[in-house]
Amino acid sequence: MSVAPILAPTAEDDARAALGTVVDPELDEPITDLGFVRSLEVDDHDVVVHLRLPTSFCSPSFAYLMASDAKDALTALPWPRRVVVELDDHHDSDLINAGLAAGAGYRGTFRHEAEQDLEGLRTTFRRKAHTAAMERCLTALLRADRDRSESSLGDVTLGDLPDDGFTSALMKRREALGLPTAADALVMVDHVGQGYPPDAVPLALRRARSTRISIDGNAHFCRGLLRTRYGDEPSPQVTFIPVTALTH
Repeated sequence: MSVAPILAPTAEDDARAALGTVVDPELDEPITDLGFVRSLEVDDHDVVVHLRLPTSFCSPSFAYLMASDAKDALTALPWPRRVVVELDDHHDSDLINAGLAAGAGYRGTFRHEAEQDLEGLRTTFRRKAHTAAMERCLTALLRADRDRSESSLGDVTLGDLPDDGFTSALMKRREALGLPTAADALVMVDHVGQGYPPDAVPLALRRARSTRISIDGNAHFCRGLLRTRYGDEPSPQVTFIPVTALTH
């Protein structure tokens, strides 16, 4: 009688966790939470992932950034021998998939159509994510203390913030931009860490709120489009592997 192999959920967990670190660069949420991972297959030391987006005309630069980050996250794991990441149902799927397979990079993939390099795009999205995270923390302070003035927010430091999810997210966004994370660092700063004078704080807060609302609204809109496009298609499908695949 044949004996079924011992299944090792650690391989699937590793791959899923790696994909969970890939944040949608525009919506500032993990692609696993957004449903952008269409399928995940693990076979021995090989990992194959298919990604999907709410529409076929999502920004090619965004689509490439997401797919490239997913491949990098999986390749960084110690056990995969081969990692394949492909984007489905996008108008530039063939171009993006060929570029990823060849390791051509962003400029090598899009050539003359690449208006800026990948790191420039990444920085732009990181700045937007930081602005939104900063606004969430400061608006929460205003709601908790109705007597607090908007202009006083310019003096708030990281040590003044509560130990909650908003603060944790803000710290990650600051680290990604190389901004100070010490307790005495000002919360309300621009992308280079410069604070604001009291009379400039209300306008800066309104602009930050506009950025945050745009990100939140886009995330909600994209989820609706994804459901409309793919219905109840499950995501992701996972194939487990024998435990020996992680020990050789």
